[in-house]
Amino acid sequence: MSNLKPHIPPLTDAEEAEIQRQIAADPDDVEATDEELAQAKPFSEAFPELFESIKRARGRPAMDKPKQVVSIRLDQDVIHKFKATGKGRQAKINEVLKNAKLG
Repeated sequence: MSNLKPHIPPLTDAEEAEIQRQIAADPDDVEATDEELAQAKPFSEAFPELFESIKRARGRPAMDKPKQVVSIRLDQDVIHKFKATGKGRQAKINEVLKNAKLG
């Protein structure tokens, strides 16, 4: 599977002109005046409680023992066996390695 984004051709001048015409014709889309823009506040100042709640809610909670990203080379048949078990294969590999008798 490819991670490439689909190619979207740029707008033609006619398409851009039509979009701009529709924007200008929309009565609910008025542009802010220079005076209004001069009075505008940053979101964090205008809505401090909401800003704090959004800021706190980002990301995963901190873990006592976060997992570490590593890169290892494994035989293809090993990878295929774990992939065949379905979702959670990384956790399964982690469990197998934890339970391995080393040394």
